[in-house]
Amino acid sequence: MPSACGLACEVCGIRERVGCPFGDGCVPGTDPKAPEKAEKFKAAMGQACSILECAIKNKVDYCTRCDQFPCDVHYAQGGPYSKQTLDMLKAMLGKK
Repeated sequence: MPSACGLACEVCGIRERVGCPFGDGCVPGTDPKAPEKAEKFKAAMGQACSILECAIKNKVDYCTRCDQFPCDVHYAQGGPYSKQTLDMLKAMLGKK
């Protein structure tokens, strides 16, 4: 299942190499387990996943379905998308 940021946990190379701070992968922002996953991430990483927290707050399953995407939250998080990719997506969506 894809996570709120849009990455599919099933094909995540990072998860395969070093493990996942969520343990068993992430969830969409509207999943009932999303708040629990956000807390699990914070405990494991020492900081919040601002992308998941934003999706929960805005009641959005996947960031790419949000009218604000790509937004400052993605640029500030520093991943999973590079600035170049975010800029390209912004251009594709006709945003400045």
